Amino acid sequence: MKLLQRYILAELIRVFSLLVVVLTVMLVFAGVFREASERGLGLVQIVQIVPYVVPSMLPFTVPATLLLAVCVVYGRISGDLEVTAAKAAGISAMQLLAPAFLLGSVLTVGSFGLTNFAIPWAVGNIERIVTQAMEDIFLDMLATQNLFSDAAHGYTINVAEVRDRILVDATFVYRQKDHQQITVRAKEASIRFDLEQQELRLRLKDWTLSRPGADTSGQFDEYELALPLRQGAERVKARHLTIGRLEEEIAAAIRMAETSRQLMLQEATMLLVTGDFAALRGTGLSEYTVAQRRAVSNERRYRAEVHNRFAMAASCLFFSFLGGPFSMLQARRQFITSFIMCFLPILLIYYPTTFLMVNLCKTGTVQPWWSMWVPNAILGCAGWVVLQRVIRH
Repeated sequence: MKLLQRYILAELIRVFSLLVVVLTVMLVFAGVFREASERGLGLVQIVQIVPYVVPSMLPFTVPATLLLAVCVVYGRISGDLEVTAAKAAGISAMQLLAPAFLLGSVLTVGSFGLTNFAIPWAVGNIERIVTQAMEDIFLDMLATQNLFSDAAHGYTINVAEVRDRILVDATFVYRQKDHQQITVRAKEASIRFDLEQQELRLRLKDWTLSRPGADTSGQFDEYELALPLRQGAERVKARHLTIGRLEEEIAAAIRMAETSRQLMLQEATMLLVTGDFAALRGTGLSEYTVAQRRAVSNERRYRAEVHNRFAMAASCLFFSFLGGPFSMLQARRQFITSFIMCFLPILLIYYPTTFLMVNLCKTGTVQPWWSMWVPNAILGCAGWVVLQRVIRH
């Protein structure tokens, strides 16, 4: 009996390994092309990010590849009447399906490891390569044109020359939120792109700061100036964080929401006490409301990601739980036909339900601790029905 299970497990691993390599390579090229087109990367940067794109693709390719491998192996052994012979020898269908369930369990753990550790690590390295490329492009522009202007954010950078990645005799002119113009002159300045905070950070040496009515100089001190890169961008994507970081972000969002609520109540109380009823309809209180809503939205988004990460990893086990029995019932069909017949309902029901539950969690309509498992519960129910038919027949 153990020999037969080892044989089935070896076949599953062999077919799965071949298919996952093929599908991952295809998706890697698509992922690299998307990254290159979105960020304007060159050939060198594309080659550098290829090893880091692979972990980002595997969580999406592993469940579907496992389902295809299960359909191939169990469809073949059932079509060759090996399942019938095994049942005649007293071997149950559950014993024959045990290797698929074992492989699905192992891949569940592996998939969770990829989403929780490998993807954040890979994204961090991709961001590092992209940051280096952006810095090189920025420095090349300043070296050739001696000027960089961002009208959308209201700042201009003018340099005499760029020497070993150092801006020489640099002048920075920018507007503050109160529309006051600030001029900073520095003998030397170095730049660093902070993509997480969406800021261009400049470290100045031997600098002078000028604003209307006042001048401040720092002839021997260093000064760090932060300028925005772009507005309205999401600073951190939830899927790029580990569970630990997500828990920290959830706690920070809760604190931010409570702080905004307290400040809004204090401001409203002061306005009521002073009788300034017109200010109650002004923008002051609305800013606190917007900040509170943003914090609550972030909390829901991060919570949904935590539970979705476990549910998506467990889909490997549920895919094998459905695919194995279904392939046995479709013994005389081609394996690709069995795969399509099994995967098409998954494509039309499982993934749309997942996206629906994620969106409902982000709006606070449902709780993520149970709603993220609804798609897997659907697969489990369907797999149980099919399994009962296999056991009976």
